[in-house]
Amino acid sequence: MKIKRMIAINVPIKNCNLKCHYCYITAQNQVETGAAVFQYKPDHVARCLSQERLGGPCIINMTGGGETLIPPEMPAYIKALLKEGHYLEIVTNGTLKKRFQEIAAFPRELLLRLEFKFSFHYLELKARNMLDDFVDNVNLMRRSGCSFTIECTPTDELDEYIPELKQFCLKNFGAYCQLTIARDDLTDSKKILSAKTFDEYCKTWDQFDSTMFSFKKELFLRKCTEFCYAGCWSLYVDLGTGRAKPCYGQMYNQNIFENPENEIIFEPVGKHCRQPYCYNGHAYLALGMIPELDTPTYADIRNRICEDSSEWEQADLKEAFSTKLYDTNEVWDDKKKQLYERKYLLRTIKTAIYDLPELKEKLKKAIVRK
Repeated sequence: MKIKRMIAINVPIKNCNLKCHYCYITAQNQVETGAAVFQYKPDHVARCLSQERLGGPCIINMTGGGETLIPPEMPAYIKALLKEGHYLEIVTNGTLKKRFQEIAAFPRELLLRLEFKFSFHYLELKARNMLDDFVDNVNLMRRSGCSFTIECTPTDELDEYIPELKQFCLKNFGAYCQLTIARDDLTDSKKILSAKTFDEYCKTWDQFDSTMFSFKKELFLRKCTEFCYAGCWSLYVDLGTGRAKPCYGQMYNQNIFENPENEIIFEPVGKHCRQPYCYNGHAYLALGMIPELDTPTYADIRNRICEDSSEWEQADLKEAFSTKLYDTNEVWDDKKKQLYERKYLLRTIKTAIYDLPELKEKLKKAIVRK
Protein backbone atom coordinates (compact mmCIF):
# COMPACT_ATOMS: atom_id res chain seq x y z
CA MET A 1 0.00 0.00 0.00
CA LYS A 2 1.44 3.37 -1.06
CA ILE A 3 0.60 6.37 1.10
CA LYS A 4 -0.19 9.77 -0.44
CA ARG A 5 0.22 12.08 2.54
CA MET A 6 0.74 12.32 6.27
CA ILE A 7 -1.93 14.18 8.23
CA ALA A 8 -1.09 15.18 11.80
CA ILE A 9 -4.25 15.86 13.78
CA ASN A 10 -4.27 17.86 16.99
CA VAL A 11 -6.95 16.63 19.38
CA PRO A 12 -8.18 19.66 21.40
CA ILE A 13 -7.53 18.28 24.87
CA LYS A 14 -4.97 19.75 27.28
CA ASN A 15 -5.64 17.82 30.46
CA CYS A 16 -4.31 14.44 31.47
CA ASN A 17 -4.81 11.76 34.09
CA LEU A 18 -1.02 11.55 34.64
CA LYS A 19 1.39 14.21 35.90
CA CYS A 20 4.79 13.46 34.36
CA HIS A 21 7.59 15.78 35.45
CA TYR A 22 8.94 16.13 31.89
CA CYS A 23 5.61 16.97 30.22
CA TYR A 24 6.05 19.89 27.80
CA ILE A 25 2.40 20.95 28.18
CA THR A 26 2.86 21.34 31.94
CA ALA A 27 6.22 23.09 31.45
CA GLN A 28 4.60 25.69 29.19
CA ASN A 29 1.63 26.19 31.55
CA GLN A 30 -0.78 25.02 28.87
CA VAL A 31 -2.75 22.59 31.02
CA GLU A 32 -6.47 23.24 30.73
CA THR A 33 -9.46 21.68 32.43
CA GLY A 34 -12.81 20.98 30.87
CA ALA A 35 -14.09 18.91 27.99
CA ALA A 36 -12.71 19.03 24.47
CA VAL A 37 -14.86 20.99 22.03
CA PHE A 38 -15.51 19.61 18.55
CA GLN A 39 -17.30 21.86 16.07
CA TYR A 40 -17.79 19.08 13.50
CA LYS A 41 -19.18 15.54 13.76
CA PRO A 42 -17.09 12.46 12.90
CA ASP A 43 -18.87 11.80 9.59
CA HIS A 44 -18.28 15.39 8.47
CA VAL A 45 -14.59 15.18 9.42
CA ALA A 46 -14.23 11.91 7.49
CA ARG A 47 -15.82 13.56 4.45
CA CYS A 48 -13.41 16.48 4.73
CA LEU A 49 -10.50 14.03 5.00
CA SER A 50 -11.68 11.67 2.29
CA GLN A 51 -9.21 9.83 0.07
CA GLU A 52 -10.67 11.70 -2.89
CA ARG A 53 -9.95 15.08 -1.30
CA LEU A 54 -6.50 14.14 0.00
CA GLY A 55 -5.42 12.31 -3.15
CA GLY A 56 -5.31 8.79 -1.71
CA PRO A 57 -4.84 6.86 1.52
CA CYS A 58 -2.92 8.72 4.20
CA ILE A 59 -1.16 8.06 7.48
CA ILE A 60 -3.12 10.03 10.08
CA ASN A 61 -1.54 10.66 13.46
CA MET A 62 -3.90 11.80 16.24
CA THR A 63 -2.32 13.44 19.27
CA GLY A 64 -3.76 15.50 22.11
CA GLY A 65 -1.97 18.14 24.13
CA GLY A 66 -3.04 16.03 27.13
CA GLU A 67 -4.25 12.43 26.97
CA THR A 68 -5.65 11.88 23.48
CA LEU A 69 -8.36 9.41 24.48
CA ILE A 70 -9.94 11.42 27.30
CA PRO A 71 -12.71 12.86 25.07
CA PRO A 72 -15.48 10.23 24.86
CA GLU A 73 -16.00 11.20 21.20
CA MET A 74 -12.58 9.89 20.13
CA PRO A 75 -13.55 6.28 19.24
CA ALA A 76 -16.17 7.64 16.82
CA TYR A 77 -13.62 9.90 15.08
CA ILE A 78 -11.10 7.06 14.89
CA LYS A 79 -13.66 4.68 13.41
CA ALA A 80 -14.88 7.21 10.84
CA LEU A 81 -11.36 7.84 9.54
CA LEU A 82 -10.53 4.12 9.44
CA LYS A 83 -13.70 3.51 7.41
CA GLU A 84 -12.41 6.10 4.94
CA GLY A 85 -9.48 3.77 4.25
CA HIS A 86 -6.67 5.61 6.03
CA TYR A 87 -3.97 4.22 8.32
CA LEU A 88 -4.19 5.71 11.81
CA GLU A 89 -1.71 6.15 14.62
CA ILE A 90 -3.10 7.17 18.01
CA VAL A 91 -0.77 8.63 20.65
CA THR A 92 -1.91 7.62 24.14
CA ASN A 93 -0.60 6.96 27.64
CA GLY A 94 -2.35 3.58 27.54
CA THR A 95 -4.35 3.90 30.75
CA LEU A 96 -8.00 4.40 29.74
CA LYS A 97 -9.32 0.84 29.62
CA LYS A 98 -12.88 1.79 28.65
CA ARG A 99 -11.69 3.52 25.47
CA PHE A 100 -9.61 0.51 24.43
CA GLN A 101 -12.51 -1.85 25.04
CA GLU A 102 -14.73 0.29 22.82
CA ILE A 103 -12.13 0.41 20.04
CA ALA A 104 -11.47 -3.34 20.32
CA ALA A 105 -15.09 -3.90 19.25
CA PHE A 106 -14.43 -2.34 15.82
CA PRO A 107 -14.39 -4.73 12.82
CA ARG A 108 -11.01 -6.44 12.58
CA GLU A 109 -10.43 -5.19 9.02
CA LEU A 110 -10.41 -1.66 10.44
CA LEU A 111 -8.15 -2.50 13.36
CA LEU A 112 -5.51 -3.91 11.03
CA ARG A 113 -4.94 -0.32 9.84
CA LEU A 114 -4.64 1.08 13.36
CA GLU A 115 -1.50 1.55 15.42
CA PHE A 116 -1.20 2.82 18.97
CA LYS A 117 1.85 4.79 19.98
CA PHE A 118 1.86 3.93 23.67
CA SER A 119 3.78 6.61 25.54
CA PHE A 120 5.37 4.59 28.34
CA HIS A 121 5.62 6.82 31.43
CA TYR A 122 7.30 4.15 33.52
CA LEU A 123 7.96 6.01 36.77
CA GLU A 124 4.54 7.68 36.82
CA LEU A 125 2.75 4.38 36.18
CA LYS A 126 4.90 2.63 38.77
CA ALA A 127 4.12 5.29 41.39
CA ARG A 128 0.38 4.99 40.68
CA ASN A 129 0.45 1.17 40.62
CA MET A 130 -0.81 1.21 37.02
CA LEU A 131 1.85 -0.81 35.20
CA ASP A 132 -0.35 -3.91 34.99
CA ASP A 133 -3.22 -1.82 33.58
CA PHE A 134 -0.90 -0.44 30.92
CA VAL A 135 0.26 -3.92 29.89
CA ASP A 136 -3.31 -5.24 29.82
CA ASN A 137 -4.39 -2.45 27.48
CA VAL A 138 -1.42 -2.99 25.15
CA ASN A 139 -2.19 -6.70 24.98
CA LEU A 140 -5.90 -6.08 24.39
CA MET A 141 -5.17 -3.98 21.33
CA ARG A 142 -2.53 -6.43 20.10
CA ARG A 143 -4.96 -9.35 20.34
CA SER A 144 -7.58 -7.27 18.52
CA GLY A 145 -5.32 -6.96 15.47
CA CYS A 146 -3.82 -3.52 16.05
CA SER A 147 -0.17 -2.64 15.65
CA PHE A 148 1.58 -0.89 18.51
CA THR A 149 4.80 0.71 19.57
CA ILE A 150 6.11 1.42 23.07
CA GLU A 151 7.94 4.72 23.38
CA CYS A 152 9.71 5.97 26.48
CA THR A 153 11.10 9.43 27.26
CA PRO A 154 14.64 9.07 28.68
CA THR A 155 15.16 11.41 31.62
CA ASP A 156 17.86 11.64 34.28
CA GLU A 157 15.36 10.49 36.92
CA LEU A 158 14.95 7.21 35.03
CA ASP A 159 18.68 6.39 34.90
CA GLU A 160 18.78 4.18 38.00
CA TYR A 161 15.79 2.18 36.75
CA ILE A 162 17.28 1.27 33.35
CA PRO A 163 17.95 -2.43 34.16
CA GLU A 164 14.44 -2.73 35.61
CA LEU A 165 12.89 -0.96 32.61
CA LYS A 166 14.69 -3.20 30.12
CA GLN A 167 13.62 -6.35 31.92
CA PHE A 168 10.03 -5.14 32.15
CA CYS A 169 9.88 -4.41 28.41
CA LEU A 170 11.36 -7.76 27.42
CA LYS A 171 8.97 -9.63 29.68
CA ASN A 172 5.80 -7.80 28.66
CA PHE A 173 6.41 -6.52 25.12
CA GLY A 174 9.02 -8.96 23.79
CA ALA A 175 11.55 -6.20 23.03
CA TYR A 176 13.01 -3.02 24.47
CA CYS A 177 10.94 0.14 24.14
CA GLN A 178 11.76 2.72 21.51
CA LEU A 179 13.20 5.99 22.84
CA THR A 180 12.56 9.62 21.99
CA ILE A 181 14.76 12.49 23.19
CA ALA A 182 13.57 14.56 26.16
CA ARG A 183 13.56 18.21 25.09
CA ASP A 184 13.31 21.42 27.06
CA ASP A 185 10.58 23.43 25.30
CA LEU A 186 11.22 26.41 27.57
CA THR A 187 14.44 27.06 25.62
CA ASP A 188 14.48 28.60 22.15
CA SER A 189 16.86 25.93 20.88
CA LYS A 190 14.78 23.11 22.40
CA LYS A 191 17.87 21.53 23.94
CA ILE A 192 17.84 18.21 25.78
CA LEU A 193 16.04 18.07 29.12
CA SER A 194 19.01 16.70 31.02
CA ALA A 195 21.84 17.80 33.27
CA LYS A 196 24.19 15.67 31.16
CA THR A 197 26.06 16.72 28.06
CA PHE A 198 24.48 15.43 24.87
CA ASP A 199 27.24 12.83 24.47
CA GLU A 200 26.77 11.61 28.04
CA TYR A 201 23.02 11.47 27.55
CA CYS A 202 23.39 9.40 24.38
CA LYS A 203 25.88 6.98 25.94
CA THR A 204 23.45 6.34 28.78
CA TRP A 205 20.57 5.41 26.46
CA ASP A 206 22.28 3.88 23.42
CA GLN A 207 22.05 0.49 25.15
CA PHE A 208 18.38 0.24 24.10
CA ASP A 209 19.44 0.02 20.45
CA SER A 210 16.45 2.16 19.49
CA THR A 211 16.15 3.08 15.81
CA MET A 212 14.08 6.08 16.81
CA PHE A 213 16.67 7.31 19.29
CA SER A 214 19.52 6.82 16.80
CA PHE A 215 17.74 8.84 14.12
CA LYS A 216 16.69 11.60 16.51
CA LYS A 217 20.33 11.95 17.56
CA GLU A 218 21.20 12.71 13.94
CA LEU A 219 18.50 15.38 13.76
CA PHE A 220 19.20 17.01 17.12
CA LEU A 221 19.92 20.75 16.70
CA ARG A 222 20.40 20.23 12.94
CA LYS A 223 18.64 23.06 11.12
CA CYS A 224 17.13 21.75 7.87
CA THR A 225 18.13 23.99 4.96
CA GLU A 226 17.00 21.67 2.19
CA PHE A 227 13.67 22.13 0.36
CA CYS A 228 10.97 20.54 2.53
CA TYR A 229 7.67 19.24 1.10
CA ALA A 230 5.77 19.41 4.40
CA GLY A 231 2.55 21.25 3.60
CA CYS A 232 2.50 19.75 0.13
CA TRP A 233 2.76 16.14 1.25
CA SER A 234 1.45 16.74 4.78
CA LEU A 235 -0.94 18.84 6.83
CA TYR A 236 -1.38 19.70 10.49
CA VAL A 237 -5.10 19.92 11.33
CA ASP A 238 -6.99 20.90 14.47
CA LEU A 239 -9.73 18.33 15.03
CA GLY A 240 -11.85 20.77 17.00
CA THR A 241 -12.02 23.55 14.42
CA GLY A 242 -10.63 22.33 11.09
CA ARG A 243 -7.91 24.99 11.02
CA ALA A 244 -4.89 23.68 9.16
CA LYS A 245 -1.27 24.56 8.46
CA PRO A 246 1.62 22.95 6.54
CA CYS A 247 3.18 21.37 9.64
CA TYR A 248 3.42 21.89 13.38
CA GLY A 249 6.05 24.62 13.05
CA GLN A 250 4.20 26.89 10.60
CA MET A 251 1.28 29.33 10.70
CA TYR A 252 -2.37 28.38 10.08
CA ASN A 253 -3.38 29.23 6.51
CA GLN A 254 -6.80 27.62 5.93
CA ASN A 255 -9.79 25.81 7.40
CA ILE A 256 -10.45 22.48 5.69
CA PHE A 257 -13.65 21.53 7.57
CA GLU A 258 -15.78 24.59 6.70
CA ASN A 259 -16.37 23.78 3.03
CA PRO A 260 -15.65 20.14 2.07
CA GLU A 261 -16.18 20.95 -1.62
CA ASN A 262 -13.28 23.42 -1.67
CA GLU A 263 -9.82 22.28 -2.72
CA ILE A 264 -7.25 22.04 0.05
CA ILE A 265 -4.18 24.26 -0.25
CA PHE A 266 -1.12 22.05 -0.47
CA GLU A 267 1.90 24.37 -0.44
CA PRO A 268 5.31 23.26 0.82
CA VAL A 269 7.34 24.80 3.61
CA GLY A 270 10.25 24.87 1.18
CA LYS A 271 13.20 26.58 2.86
CA HIS A 272 11.11 28.52 5.37
CA CYS A 273 10.96 26.23 8.40
CA ARG A 274 10.42 28.26 11.58
CA GLN A 275 11.76 25.63 13.99
CA PRO A 276 15.35 25.38 15.31
CA TYR A 277 15.45 21.76 14.11
CA CYS A 278 12.96 19.12 13.00
CA TYR A 279 12.27 17.54 16.40
CA ASN A 280 9.41 15.57 14.86
CA GLY A 281 11.61 14.48 11.98
CA HIS A 282 11.28 10.89 13.15
CA ALA A 283 7.91 11.10 11.36
CA TYR A 284 8.19 13.88 8.76
CA LEU A 285 11.70 13.15 7.53
CA ALA A 286 11.40 9.38 7.89
CA LEU A 287 8.44 9.56 5.50
CA GLY A 288 10.57 11.47 3.01
CA MET A 289 9.58 15.15 3.28
CA ILE A 290 13.16 16.01 2.24
CA PRO A 291 13.96 13.51 -0.52
CA GLU A 292 17.72 14.19 -0.42
CA LEU A 293 18.02 12.85 3.11
CA ASP A 294 18.84 9.19 3.64
CA THR A 295 16.54 8.13 6.46
CA PRO A 296 15.05 5.01 8.01
CA THR A 297 11.41 4.33 7.19
CA TYR A 298 8.66 5.26 9.60
CA ALA A 299 8.10 1.54 10.11
CA ASP A 300 11.75 1.26 11.20
CA ILE A 301 11.14 4.04 13.74
CA ARG A 302 8.07 2.41 15.27
CA ASN A 303 8.50 -1.35 14.91
CA ARG A 304 10.41 -3.91 16.96
CA ILE A 305 11.13 -7.57 16.26
CA CYS A 306 10.45 -9.55 19.43
CA GLU A 307 12.46 -12.39 20.92
CA ASP A 308 9.91 -14.88 19.53
CA SER A 309 10.31 -13.33 16.02
CA SER A 310 6.87 -11.66 16.11
CA GLU A 311 6.69 -7.94 15.37
CA TRP A 312 4.91 -4.98 16.91
CA GLU A 313 3.52 -3.93 13.52
CA GLN A 314 1.11 -5.99 11.45
CA ALA A 315 2.24 -6.72 7.87
CA ASP A 316 -0.18 -4.41 5.99
CA LEU A 317 0.37 -1.46 8.30
CA LYS A 318 4.13 -2.05 8.27
CA GLU A 319 4.09 -1.85 4.47
CA ALA A 320 2.13 1.42 4.58
CA PHE A 321 4.48 2.89 7.18
CA SER A 322 7.44 1.93 4.96
CA THR A 323 6.29 4.40 2.27
CA LYS A 324 8.51 7.22 1.11
CA LEU A 325 6.26 10.08 0.06
CA TYR A 326 8.60 11.09 -2.76
CA ASP A 327 7.60 7.83 -4.47
CA THR A 328 3.92 8.81 -4.52
CA ASN A 329 4.17 12.57 -5.15
CA GLU A 330 5.82 14.94 -7.59
CA VAL A 331 9.40 15.97 -6.74
CA TRP A 332 9.91 19.47 -8.13
CA ASP A 333 12.80 20.45 -10.37
CA ASP A 334 15.00 23.45 -9.50
CA LYS A 335 13.02 25.80 -11.74
CA LYS A 336 9.72 25.02 -10.04
CA LYS A 337 11.30 25.42 -6.60
CA GLN A 338 12.74 28.83 -7.57
CA LEU A 339 9.38 30.04 -8.89
CA TYR A 340 7.70 28.94 -5.68
CA GLU A 341 10.32 30.66 -3.52
CA ARG A 342 9.73 33.88 -5.47
CA LYS A 343 5.96 33.54 -5.03
CA TYR A 344 6.44 32.87 -1.30
CA LEU A 345 8.60 35.99 -0.91
CA LEU A 346 6.12 38.22 -2.76
CA ARG A 347 3.24 36.92 -0.65
CA THR A 348 5.22 37.58 2.54
CA ILE A 349 5.94 41.16 1.44
CA LYS A 350 2.28 41.76 0.54
CA THR A 351 1.18 40.42 3.92
CA ALA A 352 3.66 42.68 5.71
CA ILE A 353 2.48 45.75 3.73
CA TYR A 354 -1.16 44.85 4.42
CA ASP A 355 -0.45 44.60 8.15
CA LEU A 356 1.72 47.72 8.30
CA PRO A 357 -1.05 50.30 9.09
CA GLU A 358 -2.35 48.09 11.88
CA LEU A 359 1.16 47.65 13.28
CA LYS A 360 1.74 51.41 13.18
CA GLU A 361 -1.50 51.98 15.09
CA LYS A 362 -0.52 49.42 17.72
CA LEU A 363 2.87 51.11 18.16
CA LYS A 364 1.22 54.53 18.59
CA LYS A 365 -1.10 53.16 21.28
CA ALA A 366 1.81 51.48 23.05
CA ILE A 367 3.78 54.76 23.06
CA VAL A 368 0.77 56.70 24.39
CA ARG A 369 0.30 54.18 27.24
CA LYS A 370 3.93 54.66 28.25
